Amino acid sequence: MSGIEVLPELKQIIGALLFAAKKPLTVKELRKTLVDAGKQYGGSCEQFSAIREPELLTAIEELTAELAHSSTGLCIAEVAHGFRLQNEINCGPWVRTLLDKGRTSKLSKPALETLAIIAYRQPVLRSEIESVRGVAVDQVLRNLVEMQLAKVVARSELPGRPWLFGTTQRFLEHFGLRSLNDLPGMEELKRTNPDEKPEQTKTFPEIENELEQRAQKAVTEDDDESGEA
Repeated sequence: MSGIEVLPELKQIIGALLFAAKKPLTVKELRKTLVDAGKQYGGSCEQFSAIREPELLTAIEELTAELAHSSTGLCIAEVAHGFRLQNEINCGPWVRTLLDKGRTSKLSKPALETLAIIAYRQPVLRSEIESVRGVAVDQVLRNLVEMQLAKVVARSELPGRPWLFGTTQRFLEHFGLRSLNDLPGMEELKRTNPDEKPEQTKTFPEIENELEQRAQKAVTEDDDESGEA
């Protein structure tokens, strides 16, 4: 056997890191890993320490194209301000069957409705959520926090300093969103022209349906909680 060390290409290293990571990795996190590995292992690993973010982005694009061309069933998606390796959307039914995700990854109607209100109106008070839904949301809200889809982001200046809720990084990952600006109907809800017809804006049920479809496509290692009230 030859003792010659064969160095991997940058895109191979990126692919391995995305495969091993439990969350989407940003370009800065990828570069930090290269730098830290160079310091820790030295030798041939050091040459990757000098790689800059534009080179990493180019390598990600090359890897993305190769995966698409080779029809491996895998792809690289830009999610939650980072990149992750995931199954192709059209392979989702078989992956969900294998992971038994068809039932457990689906949020309940009360949970999805509550989450939609939080996502579009954050930071939002529990009382404001209950005003929209017309029912108490204590248990549903607690479940969403436990599932790491919602979190306390601040305290209100109102008497009693009640908590204000918002969405999390996990929320973006769960629904396959790059940022909150990718929420379905976000631009319509931001509309400020009073002359535009209100019926052009999507209703919460329509938005909930789109979010649910996104969640079904983005197969991830979600918790087994369903967010039931």
